[in-house]
Amino acid sequence: MSTDLRHRRSLRSVLAVGAASAALLCATSGPAAAAQSPGQKIADALRTSPVYVDPSLSTAVNADDQRALVQQIQQTHLPIRIVLVPLAEGDDWGGKPQQLTEVVHDRMGGGPAILITPGDFTDDIEARAWPTRSHQAENAAASVYFDDSMKGAGLAKRISRAIDIIKAGNGDQVYQRLTAHLGTPSSKPSSSSKPKSPTGQASSPFVRIVALAVGPVLVLAAGWLLRRRSRLRDFGTPFALPRSVFAAAHKADEDGLRERAGEEVVRLGEEARGATGDPAAIERALDAYAAAGTVLDRARGIPDLAGVFALVAEGRAALSPAPATLPLCFFHPLHGPAGRRIPWRPLGRREQLRVAACDTCIRAVRARRAPEVLTDRLDGHPVPYFEVPSEQSLWAATGYGSLLAGDSLTLRVQRGDFTRTLS
Repeated sequence: MSTDLRHRRSLRSVLAVGAASAALLCATSGPAAAAQSPGQKIADALRTSPVYVDPSLSTAVNADDQRALVQQIQQTHLPIRIVLVPLAEGDDWGGKPQQLTEVVHDRMGGGPAILITPGDFTDDIEARAWPTRSHQAENAAASVYFDDSMKGAGLAKRISRAIDIIKAGNGDQVYQRLTAHLGTPSSKPSSSSKPKSPTGQASSPFVRIVALAVGPVLVLAAGWLLRRRSRLRDFGTPFALPRSVFAAAHKADEDGLRERAGEEVVRLGEEARGATGDPAAIERALDAYAAAGTVLDRARGIPDLAGVFALVAEGRAALSPAPATLPLCFFHPLHGPAGRRIPWRPLGRREQLRVAACDTCIRAVRARRAPEVLTDRLDGHPVPYFEVPSEQSLWAATGYGSLLAGDSLTLRVQRGDFTRTLS
């Protein structure tokens, strides 16, 4: 799966560059526009000071904080620049720190640089380096999110901590140390209870946690349902999958889940055929309907049935007039729609991903608990679905949509990826 992860990260980088280029073209429609573009304004300010703070964030990082950060950067003798602007969907950067850094770096004339910006969600910061991964800056910034000593710290302190790690040049090591706990339960199981891998050795810690702590996918405690009922959010449009659908689907056994998935596929088809508006959007919804039907007809178990719900969600998102929504929860798609993206590194791997997660799974990660994970079977053993080799599972390859960039689950099914993994 690591090869596919590298391909996906490369694809995301290419797409980020493309998106940034498009933003630059829009910003340079005329000489006056170019001079006043947000990216140019920030780049000009960074030539005077390595710290740029939008006025709306001046209370979070005040003048004293800025002076301290400038002094700290100067002491590193590294091309570190800080760009603090609020990021929101629909803004000049599409709410994406990657696009912000691409535009600003281009406006600065390129060359070696390390840009630190807000991340994709609260309490997150992100670093982007040119050349890529120089000074291990990306993981240095990402590690701050998992540092207990930084819980409740202000934005300036979190950035200062990231700069210290970048200067030390050990961001990868720090990140691995701070994320090694993910999936570790508060009480360790006895050695006799550890599930064995196909080779007879104890399986990885994350697999052990899933096998021991998550339990059967088909059973959901009533108390958990009561707590979760108020947290699942709707898409907020007439075409949204109601939160009750996911609560019921999560509780159902395989036969019941198949029946509910079939009902949702039929409903999507009816909604798409009866929709008015953008013909292209309706066509995407109909494509998703057909893809969901294909998966449903050939579904071999709960992971495939969860894929049906993910495809239905794509179809309903196409019909929705609301802004683009996140896919279903990466860790367990039957939790429902994700609330935001979080940084996450599969145990034992160097690759860091940003996956879409529901509120419950986000809280679990922040509390150093293993999130509930949808399991699949590999060589007869239950494993987290994303541990299945990507060539054997469309869902492992895509994270039910979280790992896609530039295409969709529908397109993957249309080109035969799902039927290929059935062989």
